[in-house]
Amino acid sequence: MYRVEHDGRADLVYVAGPANDRWAFANGEVYRDKRELPRTRRASGGDATETLTAPMPATVLKVLIAPGSQVKSGDALIVLEAMKMEIALRAPHDGTVTAINCREGELVQPDSVLVELKST
Repeated sequence: MYRVEHDGRADLVYVAGPANDRWAFANGEVYRDKRELPRTRRASGGDATETLTAPMPATVLKVLIAPGSQVKSGDALIVLEAMKMEIALRAPHDGTVTAINCREGELVQPDSVLVELKST
């Protein structure tokens, strides 16, 4: 845990993970180095499918979408609870939900694929 002071205010930033895979939680947002964690793969036919993964060990509080749902960039898809904080996983772009690989109440581990999205 770090106390970060900037612009006349102080925030707490929580940092965890091994040296090659750090994540940070600050002001309700999760930040993670994505260089070593490829999240996009090519499906047959050249369509891009992106997987959204758990950023840390967490419990799935709410699943807000269903397979086939149309989502817009920034829409909350899954709400996780970790370290007594709620974390919303949001759509990185407009798309269609192709699969949901978790259920409410489930404990998920880091890098577990929770949602698969196809770009529109």
